[in-house]
Amino acid sequence: MLLLPKFKRMVYRNLVKPLLFLLSAEKAHGFVFSLLKGLFLIPGIRRVFRAVYRLEAKRLERHVFGIRFPNPVGLAAGFDKNASHFQELSDLGFGFIEIGTVTPLAQPGNDKPRLFRLPGDEALINRMGFNNDGLVKVAERLRKKSPGVVIGGNIGKNKMTPNERAVEDYEKCFRGLAGTVDYFVVNVSSPNTPGLRELQEKEPLKKILFRLQEVNAELAAGGSRKPILLKIAPDLTDHQLDEIIEVVEETGIDGLVATNTTLDRSALTTEKRVLDAIGAGGLSGKPLEKRATAVIRYIHEKSAGRIPIIGVGGIHSAADAKQKLEAGAVLVQLYTGFVYEGPGLIRNILKKI
Repeated sequence: MLLLPKFKRMVYRNLVKPLLFLLSAEKAHGFVFSLLKGLFLIPGIRRVFRAVYRLEAKRLERHVFGIRFPNPVGLAAGFDKNASHFQELSDLGFGFIEIGTVTPLAQPGNDKPRLFRLPGDEALINRMGFNNDGLVKVAERLRKKSPGVVIGGNIGKNKMTPNERAVEDYEKCFRGLAGTVDYFVVNVSSPNTPGLRELQEKEPLKKILFRLQEVNAELAAGGSRKPILLKIAPDLTDHQLDEIIEVVEETGIDGLVATNTTLDRSALTTEKRVLDAIGAGGLSGKPLEKRATAVIRYIHEKSAGRIPIIGVGGIHSAADAKQKLEAGAVLVQLYTGFVYEGPGLIRNILKKI
């Protein structure tokens, strides 16, 4: 049994990943989803996956935002955009799944290719552009979720919605998903929707968050309110981070997700000609690890620990996850590390923490 984790990592790194990396990044993503869906149709396979990958222990539970998380390692938004595979992904060991980004109307996103690997840097560049099936279809799928699966709803605005009307899109998504998710994440920090990051400025951001709090109070009259978190970019200056802290405290939202992808390419070793050929997009993976951790630490210290933070960005090992937690995160999320290291990473992190 002691050799099993090493064997799983070896199989993924030496067999599964090389085969997946023969496909384009987005095709590989779709293939994995199709494979998971097919495998889980086999009787008893879910029990096998849970036995191999899940690690359940009382000491791993976290109670944050009034929610019981089975463990502190979640899947970041962007992987299961359309809430189509959250059950299978949960059975791989994640303590919570953040779906989305969801927009009111379905939209195709940016032109392909739009997802690129940088193997030498263990990184990804994406310019997906909030491609998703839209609010109605996502909500319908989420109504079928099993009890005990913690779901976060990452919400955004449609590309064609002007910023001055963005609050309407966020409200539509909030109302439409309120009965199906456990918490919300307001995404104003993706670099792949033109003008979206302008909504991180103090006044437009307060307008969105105050309105969602009003809707939250209205809906909570018939049940419990939903925690609201804000996802921020790693490219914010200290002054901008100070303003984010002020906004969180003024609006009374529940916490932050730090961080989204970065526009900074300075930490990359990939050749410039390769990066030029790829073009624009948000960078995730190992090169983001230090900056994401620094943002978490800064907010945690400046707020005297009053703001709960979900830490995400560059987690490829148990040591990376521990650094995020020691910097002040209460939960962590994986995305790019999950692609490069495979599902065994989740259990490995949980064993070490």
